Amino acid sequence: MANQVLSIYAKLADKPCGKWMFSKLICFKAPYFSSIKPRIVELRANHGEATIAHRRSITNHIGTVHAIALCNLAEFIGGLTCDVSIPASMRWIPKGMTVEYLKKATGTMHAIAMPEFAPHESTEGYALPFNVVVNNATGEAVFKATIDMWVSPKR
Repeated sequence: MANQVLSIYAKLADKPCGKWMFSKLICFKAPYFSSIKPRIVELRANHGEATIAHRRSITNHIGTVHAIALCNLAEFIGGLTCDVSIPASMRWIPKGMTVEYLKKATGTMHAIAMPEFAPHESTEGYALPFNVVVNNATGEAVFKATIDMWVSPKR
């Protein structure tokens, strides 16, 4: 069985406003992500990209993108990438996240997520770390995260 999320993405991605609509659908399913208004750039097995615009609603007291907004972006794209990467017989849940703030985050943020190793089918659960790097508009890394996903067989 094909991954349902990836199937929906494939149907919408090439349509006018399709990636915007897909991002809205994900935020409808997981409403907390709506606070950062993420936009999918690319999504495929073992690779995902998303952006957020620098807006007042996600800034901190010094005018940069807030640390938690960056964490939300990382979890948004890390979770989606995990979902479309693991075998259909498996499920996932985030178990933890380690973050590094590298520079002041200003402008549009562009996140790229990839697993540390290829997901695989298993009869037991296993840890699957996803690395997320968030770059500013000039391509400089401003934030890094490792999200520890727990992948286990569906019941």
